[in-house]
Parts: sequence; C-alpha cells; structure tokens
Amino acid sequence: MAAAGTASGPEPMPSYAQLVQRGWGSALAAARGCADCGWGLARRGLAEHAHLAPPELLLLALCALGWTALRAAATARLFRPLAKWCRLQPRDAAKMPESAWKFLFYLGAWSYSAYLLFGTDYPFFHDPPSVFYDWVPGMAVPRDIAAAYLLQGSFYGHSIYATLYMDAWRKDSVVMLVHHVVTLVLIVSSYAFRYHNVGILVLFLHDISDVQLEFTKLNVYFKSRGGSYHRLHALAADLGCLSFSLSWFWFRLYWFPLKVLYATCHCSLRSVPDIPFYFFFNALLLLLTAMNLYWFLYIVAFAAKVLTGQVRELKDVREYDAAEAPSPKPSKAEAGQGALKPPGHGNEARVRSCPRSEQMRRRDDRMQCEILHQQKDTTEDLVKSSWGLQLS
Repeated sequence: MAAAGTASGPEPMPSYAQLVQRGWGSALAAARGCADCGWGLARRGLAEHAHLAPPELLLLALCALGWTALRAAATARLFRPLAKWCRLQPRDAAKMPESAWKFLFYLGAWSYSAYLLFGTDYPFFHDPPSVFYDWVPGMAVPRDIAAAYLLQGSFYGHSIYATLYMDAWRKDSVVMLVHHVVTLVLIVSSYAFRYHNVGILVLFLHDISDVQLEFTKLNVYFKSRGGSYHRLHALAADLGCLSFSLSWFWFRLYWFPLKVLYATCHCSLRSVPDIPFYFFFNALLLLLTAMNLYWFLYIVAFAAKVLTGQVRELKDVREYDAAEAPSPKPSKAEAGQGALKPPGHGNEARVRSCPRSEQMRRRDDRMQCEILHQQKDTTEDLVKSSWGLQLS
C-alpha cells in the first residue's frame, strides 16, 4: 500500500469520461484477477478485516433510541408550541416539526464534517485518493471521526423508524427507506472495515443538500402566518430553492462521483491491490448515486412546472395533494363498529370517511341538482303565465 505519489501534489480531479473509463477498467481487472471470489472469500474477508465490537453496536442502538426520544420531546415541547405561537396555518403547523428537527441535525452534522475536512489536517477533500493511503486492516479510528460516525449512524438508524412512523408519507418514502438502509449499511460496514476516511467525505457531500432543503421548507411554512404574508420568508424560500437545486447537482452529481467514486473504483486498487469487499462497497455507492439521480428528476420536474407556469409558489412535489392522499385503513375495532351500525347509518358513515375532495364533489352535485330544480320550477311558472295570457 502506497502513501507515495503525493510528492507532486494531489491528483487532478478526473472528467466523467475518465471516471467511467478508468473505473470500469479497474473493476474488470479486479474481477479477472479474483480467482477464488465467492462466499468463501467473503467469509474470510469478514473474519480477517471486519472489526466491530458488540459494545459498539449496542452504543449505536442506544443512541438511535436517544434520537427518537429527543425528537418526540422536541416536537412536543418546542416545535409545536412554536408553530402555535407563530400562528402557522394548520397544514404548515403539522409539517413544521419534521423540517425543524431535520434542519437542526443536518446543519450540525454538516458543520462538523466541514470542520473535519477543512479545519484539521485531513486532506481527503482536496486529495480524495489519500483516503486509502496507509490503510491497514483494523487500524485505529481517530476519535473525532469515530464521533461523527456514531452521530450519523445512530441518526440513520432512527430515521428508518421515523420514516415509517413519524414523518409524513410522501411519494418517495419507499425510496427514502432504501436510502436510509443503504446509508446505515455503508456507515456501519465502512467503520468495521476502516474505510472511515472516505465515509467522512461522503457524509460531507450529502448533508449540505438536506440543510438547504429543510431551510427552504421552513421558510415556505413561515411565509404565511398570523393572517399575513411575510415577504422576507418568501424571498428566503426562493433563494433556498435555487441554492438547493444547484448544490444538489454540484455536490451529489459532480463532486461525489468525481471525488468519491473515482477514489473507490480506481484509486483504491492502486493503494491496496487486494482491498477487501471492493465490489460490495462500490455497488452500494453506485446505488446511492442512482438515488441521487432519481431525486434530481423531482428537482427538474419542479423547475419545469415553474418555468411553464403550472406552479406559482414553492411546494414539495414529493408530497401528496389532498385529492390523491392515501386514506388510512380503518382499524379492526372501527370496522366492527361499522358492521354493527343500523342500515340507515351506512351512507352517513361513508360520507364522513371520504376525503375532503370527495365531500366537496358531492356537495357540488347537490347544489347543481337544487339549481336544476329551481330552473324547472321557473320554467313551469313561465309556461303557466304564457298560457294564462293566451287564454285572456
């Protein structure tokens, strides 16, 4: 394993074409050179190179539970009272605690990652191939990086539960679940195999977009409050949306593949020719890239709607509209109570359980029927009057 090659300075960042050409070539060479690839090699690799003690996993699980408890307390004692005090609209008040929680965490996590990359002697951002210099199995993890891993790993463990039971369900919630699982696996396995240097770079390049997304959503919620429209929040939301779109492409679709994927796919084999689990980690990183592309399509779709005039104010295009929101299934108790109701109450129960858009549609139908009856009565009166005039 080589720490050499840095005498002439960091290696220049490649182009997309060089990434594909060199990365694909290195992967093919690794596949051809792997004579005993299979489950046997994987088991030996886990036994020889994975270093993760049970107390570390227990601490990770306890911190994940701590994040969940802290979010519940912050929502009940801080975020909801703040939304009530600011007199947010009910729809925005329901969404604000989730965005406030995520904004505070990602702001702190990204700031700490930025400190590690720019406030210390770690050269990983300016020289990504250096993440594999001097790598040895079971090497000690610096405490500052280990702290970042504990915070991030436990938070993504909490986020899997939160996506299912605490967050609003969105069109991309299934993809979000996959993202959280992939991220948690990457964090835990990269810590076990001592690929923590590249892990810090991955976290730094991804967290900044979440900071800007939640900042933008918070300003969208606060621009209409207390019965008035606040232009400062509207301007901050517009600027945040623009910054979020640009940073998503720059950090996740430009720097991430050209810094991280180039280092893991190509440079890792130069520093450590027989690097363990090469294909496993690169497959997860490529899956992460595919999800970044998937979410970028939402950004492009929103920008297209704004440019064509279909959308006049900011909204999260991943969220369901009132008309298409999935209605919750009734519990068994509710279903049993519905079965015991007399026949005359069936239609009333169905009307109450309909979404708001369905109730409005039925109300409009009733109004149209009343208008038709009134027109019919008016027509009959006119006919009778005309007959009376003719007879006279």
